[in-house]
Amino acid sequence: MLATAKLLDQRSFGVLNFSMGKSGPHVLREEGASKLRLPRGSTQAIIINTGGGLAGGDRFEHNFSCSAHATLTLTSQAAERVYQTLGPPAQISTQISVAQSGQLFWLPHETILYDDASLQRSYEVKLASSAKFLSVELIIFGRTEMHEKISSIQLRDHWRIWREGELVHAEDLKLGPKPPTSKATLNGSNAMATLVYVADDAETRLAAMRDFAAASAWNGKLVARFIAKDGYTLRKALIPAINALAGAEALPKIWTL
Repeated sequence: MLATAKLLDQRSFGVLNFSMGKSGPHVLREEGASKLRLPRGSTQAIIINTGGGLAGGDRFEHNFSCSAHATLTLTSQAAERVYQTLGPPAQISTQISVAQSGQLFWLPHETILYDDASLQRSYEVKLASSAKFLSVELIIFGRTEMHEKISSIQLRDHWRIWREGELVHAEDLKLGPKPPTSKATLNGSNAMATLVYVADDAETRLAAMRDFAAASAWNGKLVARFIAKDGYTLRKALIPAINALAGAEALPKIWTL
């Protein structure tokens, strides 16, 4: 217990509170290692972790909101690297709200899990009835170019999406201690992504989305799953899918192939 307490005393933390209005940013509060940069006149905001990655015991809390008729794309400066833990997991809590006729695109770079990494993330999304929301989460198991092999990981993702007070999407993902390798899971692939799209036209987009990935649509939402041999191949498949749903203007300018 004493060793864990000392470890937590040395860990990184960050807080972000950002609100986008129709005419531009309304609120920006930064604390600790969490920073956000929004180029003048842009609707694309870049989240920066000045800690240079995540380690066990790190804690981040982010709160983002989009006003009525406003548009916001949230991305990250680079891939988020999750390093080996000495005990506790790294924790990230993200809350998102989108008002009527607003649209928010959650498009961070990939999360790279190193051997013995431990990460817990929670997402709470509250949408107005006419809001549009697109989320893409990419996960890479080690660096393929470095021939890294992952023998042990711990990943927990908790998603809850509410639309006009009604729960429309609930998902809990738990991976570990062994990475998924069976034919029913990754089947030898090293990269995966989940895309969730909630909007009035979600179900009409299903046929087009199946050109890119396995997808289903019901109750005003569309969910698609992607797997690939590496991050480059995964992103190459995701970009046309994102463009088909949100338009090329939503794609972060710092995404590259």
